[in-house]
Amino acid sequence: MSRTRMAATAIGLAGVLAASQAQAQSAGNSDQEIALLKQQLKMLEQKLDKLQSQTAANTAAAAKTRAEAKAEAKAEARSEAKAVVANANAAFPVKGAPQVAGVIVTMPNNRPTICTADQANCVAITGRVHWDVGGYHYRPDTAATVPQKLDSGENVRRARIGLAGKFFNDWNFALVYDFGGSSDGFGGAAAGSLAGGGVSGVENAYLSYTGLKPFGGRMAVEAGIMDLPYTMDEATSSNDIMFMERASPGVVATNIAAGDFRSAAGARWFNDQLWIGGYATGPSTGAIHSASSAAPAGTGEQYGAVARVAGNPISGKDYSVHVGVDAQWLIQPPRNLIANTQTLTLSDRPELRLDPTTLVSTGAIANVSGAQVYSVEAAATYGPFIVQGEYFWYNVDRTANTSVPLVGASSLKFQGGYAQAGYVLTGEGRTYNAGNAAYNGVKPAHPFSLDGGGWGAWEIAGRFSTIDLNDQLASANGVAGGRQNVYTLALNWYVNGNVRFMLDYLHATVSKQTLPPTAFANTGSSFDAVAMRTQFAF
Repeated sequence: MSRTRMAATAIGLAGVLAASQAQAQSAGNSDQEIALLKQQLKMLEQKLDKLQSQTAANTAAAAKTRAEAKAEAKAEARSEAKAVVANANAAFPVKGAPQVAGVIVTMPNNRPTICTADQANCVAITGRVHWDVGGYHYRPDTAATVPQKLDSGENVRRARIGLAGKFFNDWNFALVYDFGGSSDGFGGAAAGSLAGGGVSGVENAYLSYTGLKPFGGRMAVEAGIMDLPYTMDEATSSNDIMFMERASPGVVATNIAAGDFRSAAGARWFNDQLWIGGYATGPSTGAIHSASSAAPAGTGEQYGAVARVAGNPISGKDYSVHVGVDAQWLIQPPRNLIANTQTLTLSDRPELRLDPTTLVSTGAIANVSGAQVYSVEAAATYGPFIVQGEYFWYNVDRTANTSVPLVGASSLKFQGGYAQAGYVLTGEGRTYNAGNAAYNGVKPAHPFSLDGGGWGAWEIAGRFSTIDLNDQLASANGVAGGRQNVYTLALNWYVNGNVRFMLDYLHATVSKQTLPPTAFANTGSSFDAVAMRTQFAF
């Protein structure tokens, strides 16, 4: 019964009592009327008790109904959960829950990388494109100068794609192919070249074991086709060098028995302050290795060795000093098995490869029995400033016994070096790479973004290089390879960690002459050039 009905009943009872009282007063308060009123009051009390009992019973019934409904809902939910579990077990007919996927995909520096969950095994896609465009103002000294002109235009200097990674933490590998070098002889038919050019496009194909850590340092034992960290300039990635090309003295040295695309086996040990490495080397990929071929002529493979000791003995938060020494030995030059000759040529393009023509060259030196290169290197950084230099001494022995005359001629000696400096206008510096004993590239603190307001990093740089490939000019047995001096200015814009634009200006002079009997005829030249590189790498 509701509270409203109970209130109405009470009001009615009060009315009855009031009416009865009035009636009793009017009748003279007789005993009969009093008795009647008492009887009516008792009946009303009984009726009120009955209504209260009925209300309590209804409330209990309602509570019981709600409890039963709640219990029924819980039972239905448990039944549905059991059905879901049963369906899942049917979908995976194995004991236990399905395993979480053991592969992690990341993009460090925008390089797609797949690793196992424990990071012990990884494979990454790596690539770079260096596209150059520019022109020369070339001036031959005389009509006898060779060449008489250089070709302006463009060159896909590098276009590499490949894989790099590791197995079980300690086994590192790389497989990289270079589709670039459109002006460097790829696809040509020059003597000594196979279809595809002077070297094949396999730039890296090696395996390296890094599980050994003797003397508190780290060690890598490696073999295959690799870019050897011989000389400081070569140990610096082409993505990070301050100029579009490395200096000619270092390129001439590495082309003998080191450099890119080189077959090698050896080891390097290093810690944060010291780097020691040595490698036995063979021919570059794509070199002729047939003993019976007539066209091109069958050639015996060359072998040599390189060694380097370098380090970072002084370093702090904003400064560092690097020093090092290098040595290279050509132990067995390549031998032409058809003509029975053994030659070596030292040459380089004039620090720009829009035109692949070399301006300084020894030509094919006959009866070469071996060659040695010794060099020193030094560098220092202070905040955004860096200075670096190397100097090389070359020695070529001519004691091989071949069918060409002048067996036992005296050795030839050449030399060259470079000095360069750079300054990052936006304040970034170059960190030290202990694994290669060289400096890393510039990473902009505020990558270029029209939305974010960053403008990347800007760097200015300058370099002077010189190489002298002349020796014994007064003798017909000497070599007049020429002396080349190149002055280079550079402006580099590091848009972000993957994109860079480079602008180089070069001024070069080549002093060159003929040997006796027409001695001292001027065949030199000079040029100015402007070139730009568009680069991306990951």
